[in-house]
Amino acid sequence: MRKFYFKLQLFAGGITNVVQDADVTIISRRDAEGDAVVMSLDSYNSIMETLYLASNPANAAALAKAIAQDKAGQAQARQLLAVN
Repeated sequence: MRKFYFKLQLFAGGITNVVQDADVTIISRRDAEGDAVVMSLDSYNSIMETLYLASNPANAAALAKAIAQDKAGQAQARQLLAVN
């Protein structure tokens, strides 16, 4: 994770690095409360999807079971259904 003091001329390059590296950048404000985080939209969407899926206890249990099965070598390849 990168941390820098915000300077306008660094912003465009910083955004490029965040997206290319799938990284997170913390923007620290010297004279104000509250820092900010910049991340790619793909990273943000992935985090939001994970939070959504884990927010339902039954779904979280099913995901945990599937992960355990995969780690135990019990995963099976399946054909995906077409979405119309």
